[in-house]
Amino acid sequence: MTRKPATYADLEALPSNQVGEIVNGELYASPRPASRHVLAASHLQGELHGPFDRGRGGPGGWIILTEPELHLGKDVLVPDLAGWRRERMPRVPDVVGFTMAPDWLCEVLSPSTSRLDRVRKLPVYAREGVKHVWLVDPLQRTLEVFRLEGSHYLLVGTHQDAETVHAEPFEALPLELRVLWEDVE
Repeated sequence: MTRKPATYADLEALPSNQVGEIVNGELYASPRPASRHVLAASHLQGELHGPFDRGRGGPGGWIILTEPELHLGKDVLVPDLAGWRRERMPRVPDVVGFTMAPDWLCEVLSPSTSRLDRVRKLPVYAREGVKHVWLVDPLQRTLEVFRLEGSHYLLVGTHQDAETVHAEPFEALPLELRVLWEDVE
């Protein structure tokens, strides 16, 4: 039996406590993230927003959003964070779903979503030309930095624990990784 591809109506029918995505025609529903995940994403957004989005104490030039809904071809994806260079997207359009692929994005890994993020979503991001992807794992306390080379991602670096890094494309300023998980018991 052939399954019918998932539709946007399938996403809308999900309960509010789930995050829905369509990848290669298949519906994926994930529980809302746990505290470690939310903390890492929130702190990372806080570290990047001032210097890169607002240009306070940094170079500016970016729009950085939390959990934007990306409509990339037939796929509907929701990364934890995504950033567009202002030269490509000077203002945020008034839309539900962004059809322009971001220049950078970050997926914060959870045990329930790690495989989806790595195996299903990364190829879609590569297909759409997302130049930089970060995978943050709050349980392992790691940051993996990927750069798009041709049609595949190259792992540029893996960082952990309390390292201070200059990770592309935000290498202009140091990022203290401990900030991403310091408030977790």
